[in-house]
Amino acid sequence: MEGLKECMLCPRQCRIDRTCGRGYCGEGGTVRVARASLHMWEEPCISGRTGSGTVFFSGCSLRCVFCQNRKIALGSRGRELTTAQLSELFFGLQDKGACNINLVTPTHFTPQIAEAVRRSRSEGLRIPVVYNTSGYEQVETLQKLEGLVDIYLPDLKYFSSELSARYSNAPDYFDRASLAVAEMVRQVGAPLFDTSGHLSCGERMMKRGVIVRHMVMPGHVRDSMEIIRYLYHTYKDSIYISIMNQYTPPAAMDGYPEIARQVTRREYEKVVDYAIGLGVENAFIQEGDTAGESFIPDFDEDIYLKEVL
Repeated sequence: MEGLKECMLCPRQCRIDRTCGRGYCGEGGTVRVARASLHMWEEPCISGRTGSGTVFFSGCSLRCVFCQNRKIALGSRGRELTTAQLSELFFGLQDKGACNINLVTPTHFTPQIAEAVRRSRSEGLRIPVVYNTSGYEQVETLQKLEGLVDIYLPDLKYFSSELSARYSNAPDYFDRASLAVAEMVRQVGAPLFDTSGHLSCGERMMKRGVIVRHMVMPGHVRDSMEIIRYLYHTYKDSIYISIMNQYTPPAAMDGYPEIARQVTRREYEKVVDYAIGLGVENAFIQEGDTAGESFIPDFDEDIYLKEVL
């Protein structure tokens, strides 16, 4: 498939022939999916009452040291699917009542995903498509998705190149991710919701737009503030910002003692208060103890794929 012979889909630009080998992402030329199910733990306007139809793809082009989905990011889980089967998966989720099709860590399978979405739309897929990404994207790759993605759900993890180099081996993270967010906003424009109900009840669903997620990390409140400042000054109310406190360090964090703990309530509140002080209104915040196992899905593809395939 085009784009895989000398792969340059992500900023790693590894140029591996993924039709016969594996790239930095850990994946070859065939789509692998580790889980597909209704997911209730996204933002209220994404999950709604019936759940977001999440499709977790195996592999990852960023591979952070603190990854909460490391079981699949390192390529140890997943079932291979053809483009036709991926399209079938989308319809299975729609039939189960999914509010949308939520493509999680999709970057390295963009060509196949684009083909599957086109096929599904032509055959009657009627719910929005969500592109749920680390933010480490090539603008040229995102441009292949124009007209296919309704909602972009990127992370903006770091402002500091030192932090992104240390924790994600990506000193260019902010440069790449900020350009990616700009392209996403260009494609889908200002947020659009349906007209029924109230967002707080999970009834007012997003139909189009960009929600940028930022997960506060322990000891790095200042970097979080820089991210919030950048997003608000650049986009004002044309995007939503999701400020997350669910950072959960893996059991083994050898070599990274400074982030081998959860974020404190005070750290998170400082970032939220800073956002409020700036004037941010289009935002989601998390309350209570969200840094727990309930936010880290199980990845048993035999269980979670057979429900929809």
